[in-house]
Amino acid sequence: MKVTFVSNYINHHQLPVSRVLYENLGENYHFIQTEPMEEERVQMGWGSDYDKLPFLLKYYSEEETCKKLISESDVVIFGGCDDERYIEARLEEKKPVIRYSERLYKEGQWKWISPRGLKKKYHDHTRYSKDRVYLLCSGAYVQDDFHLIHAYKGKMFNWGYFPEFVEYDKSEREAGWEKRKNHSELQILWAGRFLDWKHPESVIELAKILSEKGVPFHITVIGDGAERSRTENGIAEQNLNDKVEFVGSKKPNEVRDYMRASDVFLMTSDYKEGWGAVCNEAMNSECVLVASHAAGAVPTLVKHRENGMIFQSGHFDEMASLVEELSKDYDLRYRLGTNAYETLASEWNHKVAGERLLQMCEQILGGEVKAWESGPLSEAKVIRQNRMYQYLVGDRK
Repeated sequence: MKVTFVSNYINHHQLPVSRVLYENLGENYHFIQTEPMEEERVQMGWGSDYDKLPFLLKYYSEEETCKKLISESDVVIFGGCDDERYIEARLEEKKPVIRYSERLYKEGQWKWISPRGLKKKYHDHTRYSKDRVYLLCSGAYVQDDFHLIHAYKGKMFNWGYFPEFVEYDKSEREAGWEKRKNHSELQILWAGRFLDWKHPESVIELAKILSEKGVPFHITVIGDGAERSRTENGIAEQNLNDKVEFVGSKKPNEVRDYMRASDVFLMTSDYKEGWGAVCNEAMNSECVLVASHAAGAVPTLVKHRENGMIFQSGHFDEMASLVEELSKDYDLRYRLGTNAYETLASEWNHKVAGERLLQMCEQILGGEVKAWESGPLSEAKVIRQNRMYQYLVGDRK
C-alpha cells in the first residue's frame, strides 16, 4: 500500500504521525510539503533538521515527482493547504482521498451564506461527498461547519494534531508531583503567539483577580508577537510585575519543560484556534489545563472536572474562579493532571493515531470504513457551535 500525505509543510505537530506511517510503510510513504515553512515558525525552533527526513519531498523543487506520487498512491491524505490543484485531478478520477481540515468558518458561521463561498465549497467538497473521500476533523467545530454545506455526511471522523507523546515512568511522574506539592505559590503558565484571538490580555485579568483575592501565585508567559507590549504594559499598570514574568519565545522542548514545572496551563484562545497543540502538550505534562471552550482541541480532549477545567470563551472571571479553586485543592490538581496524562496515554497520542490511520487506509481500499468507538477516528458528531459550552459543562459546574 502506497500512502502520500500532502500539506503546506511538516511541523512537530504532524511529524510524529508521519514517523509511525513511515515505520510501517517504509518507501511507500511520503510527506509532500507544498511551501517553505514561514520564517516566524523557523525562529520559534520549528523544522531545524526536517530536510534530513527520508520521507519528505518538496513540491516546489520536485514538482514532477510529487505529481506522479499524488496520482499513483493508493491513498492520499490532504490538508493544511488551500490550493486544491494538488489533488483536483485525483478527485476527478475518483481515487481515494482522506482530507483533514480545521474549521471552514473560524471568523463566524454567518459566512456560509455567501453565494460565492458556497459555490467554492461545493466545488471543493460537496460534489465529492459520495465518492471515496473522507474528512478528518481537526477540531470539534469542524463537523458543524461542513454540516452547513452538506458535505461528508456519515464520513467525518475525530482527528487533531499529535505532538509527540512523551511517556514518563512512575518514578518520574511521582517526582514531578512531589515538586508541585511543595510549591509555595500556584505556578501558572501561558504560552503562544501574542495574537488578539489568543487573548493574552486574559493574563492581566487573571493576575488582577487572584491578587485581589490574596491567592499566592506566579504566572510565566512564553511567546512573542503584536500584543506582547500591550500585555506587558497592562501588567505594569496593575503593579503586578512581581507576579507575572515574560520570558519570550522558547523552542517546543523548552515549553514542555515549563509545563512539567507548572501547576496550571491556560488555553485562552477563541474560535479562531483550529486546534491548539499546547493542549496535548500540557496534558502530557500533567499540567492542569484550564481552557476556553472555543479552542478546537478542548471539546475533543477535555472532560470538564475529569481531566481538566473548561470556561466559557472570553469569560475570564470564570477562568479566574476555576484557577482559584485549583489553588486551594492539591488533590483536585493531582486527579485532573493524572487523568489528563492517561487520556493521552490511552488513545489521544501519535502512535494510536498513526496506526488507526493506516488501518483506515486499508479499510478504504477494502470498501468498508468503520469508525472507532472513541479517540482518533471515532465518529465526529455534529454539535452546534452555540450549544457546545452547555454540552461540555452542563450541570458539571
